[in-house]
Order: sequence, then structure tokens, then C-alpha cells
Amino acid sequence: MHIDGVPNRSSRPTYLLRESYREGKKVRKRTIANLSALSDEQIESIRAVLAGHTVRPVEELWQTVRSRAHGAVRAVRV
Repeated sequence: MHIDGVPNRSSRPTYLLRESYREGKKVRKRTIANLSALSDEQIESIRAVLAGHTVRPVEELWQTVRSRAHGAVRAVRV
């Protein structure tokens, strides 16, 4: 399985989840799902999973050691 990006003329490309198979000597593609409604980050995550990479939540990758007060920044912004 792979994700195929099909270009559109003046809009965002269509992203399709496809499967390749053989029919005799010809290679054919079967569309399994249309992924165009997903964001680019979600499509890249699916590509990573299909490539065999391990995807983990961000909370597992970083640990918050210290956070700063943001009240002064909020007061200036408002």
C-alpha cells in the first residue's frame, strides 16, 4: 500500500490510499480510500506508518522540565 498524490489544476492535490497488484504482466492500482479531507500532517503520519516507522505521541518524546508564567505576555497582547 502507498499514498498517491494526484495533482489538480488549481487546487490542492488529491491524496489516495492505493494498493498495487498484478494482473498477468500488467501492474494495476486499486484505490482503497480517498484521504483528501485529512491534513498534511495526518497524511505524512500515515505515510510514516506505511513505511514501517514507529509513530509515538509527542508527550512521550519530550518532558516538560519547567514552564514560565505567561500572564505578563497575555496582558501585553490584550
